[in-house]
Amino acid sequence: MPRFAANLTLMFTELPFLDRFAAAAEEGFTAVEFLFPYEHPPAAIGERLRRHGLTQALFNLPPGDWAAGERGLAALPGRADELKAGIETALAYAAETGVRRLHLMAGMADKADPAARDAYRGAVTWTAERLGREGIDVLLEPINGRNMPGYFLDDFGFAAALIRDLAAPNLKLQFDLYHCQILHGDVTARLRALMPLIGHVQTASVPDRHEPGTGEMNDAFLFAELDRLGYGGFVGCEYNPKAGTREGLGWFAPYREARP
Repeated sequence: MPRFAANLTLMFTELPFLDRFAAAAEEGFTAVEFLFPYEHPPAAIGERLRRHGLTQALFNLPPGDWAAGERGLAALPGRADELKAGIETALAYAAETGVRRLHLMAGMADKADPAARDAYRGAVTWTAERLGREGIDVLLEPINGRNMPGYFLDDFGFAAALIRDLAAPNLKLQFDLYHCQILHGDVTARLRALMPLIGHVQTASVPDRHEPGTGEMNDAFLFAELDRLGYGGFVGCEYNPKAGTREGLGWFAPYREARP
């Protein structure tokens, strides 16, 4: 049965961020993920995880100036020093939270630009080596252009080819079912073909990015397919609740893990 991680950036948003950990545990989640932890001290997040018996499944490496529209630095020529400094910041949070996988955002750049492609390849190579020394996986996530126009990494095939080419043992694919359906369709076949590369999965309904089971995909079938394929990682719930997090958790009832 899949292990679901509540995404605390999008879920339980009626509560302050540090109170969302308790809410996730109360609803039966045993793991959490979020976009960024950097507005809070590492120790505060680690304490919430330990207090509520939660596993930190994932978070993103620093993305640059998010408020100014930056969505990662990896494909931006001339930003390598800033990217490397951000990784050291993230490692302080990794030490407190015990997270074993971090997402490297590519940034807003033209994939056809040779300079952007070279910058991205170099950044991915360097990050995989640096995080590998800490026993942490680096994840690459293709993101659809409807939600993030101009994002460099917008193709699952491109990401898979790079992962295979670099062949770093800790370089993995972040497979978001929602993004895959919008970008390519044929989600089940891609799961089967790419499963050896996958380090993390995320879910949301298509087209509206709400709870699983409320859109065009058969999400329950896809969750069962993950079991059939032997996927043992987490499934991050990166969706926007349609009418409140708790009110929309009916889909989760068959998967809820018993907690003491």
